[in-house]
Amino acid sequence: MEYKTLSNGVKMPMLGYGVFQIDGETTERCVADAIASGYRLIDTAQAYGNERGVGAAVKASGVAREDLFIVSKVWVSNYGEGATYDSIKRSLELLGVEQIDLMLLHQAYGDYHAAWRDMERAYDDGLVRTIGVSNFDPTRLLDICTFACIAPMVNQVETHVFWQQGYAHENMENLGVAHMSWGPFAEGANGFFSNPLLAQIGEAHGKSVGQVALRYLLDLGVIVIPKSTHKERMEENFDVFDFELTDGERAKIAELDCGRSMCFDHTDVQLIGGLLQMIKGQMQS
Repeated sequence: MEYKTLSNGVKMPMLGYGVFQIDGETTERCVADAIASGYRLIDTAQAYGNERGVGAAVKASGVAREDLFIVSKVWVSNYGEGATYDSIKRSLELLGVEQIDLMLLHQAYGDYHAAWRDMERAYDDGLVRTIGVSNFDPTRLLDICTFACIAPMVNQVETHVFWQQGYAHENMENLGVAHMSWGPFAEGANGFFSNPLLAQIGEAHGKSVGQVALRYLLDLGVIVIPKSTHKERMEENFDVFDFELTDGERAKIAELDCGRSMCFDHTDVQLIGGLLQMIKGQMQS
């Protein structure tokens, strides 16, 4: 395993397992398979509705708690002083742990400054080991870093070979924030798994398209959380530490960058408008 040392000195595994869009019962089985396959970082969120499944798998795994790195995220409807803190305590209950290794604010909408003050409080109180954000563009990240007492340690954003987030990555590096990818396989968009360049490079190393893409992001210093519900694919995704890409191969992969989202475009006003209306309804219900 390779590790990223966060700004407070905590070491975070650079390869983990994500459970987005996996139901609670299936999550327990998948996380158990992932841990058995060697994964030690598990990424979930309040909005996924499967924190309890993650916790059950962690408890049954037999792996020491200190050897696992659990990530969750506060959903926007739980933003607000007091509300965010209470939601973190609820996540702890669902996960069945005394401390979450990394807690993120899920989106840069609503009163995220008030939510961040609760994140800082949870950090000071020892409920979480590290704190960060998700889906914060460079200006929003700069905003929260400027006014926070404790700056975010991680920013999780859509990142893959088709959107390599070079500008955002440079901004994170300048701010001392670790870059974490969601959707490292671009959710299969743009013909990801049949990309001829990635397939050609993979053939040269005896590796799959997915393994090449993960190795490339790891080489950039990006933390990745590939998802699969199939154990054999989990094992394949984990098997990326025994080969190296050449400088020429990395240069060719860099040219795949389209500079835009392939999954969920946070600059799409209609898309985000619908998301915000949904969140507003959650807060009023």
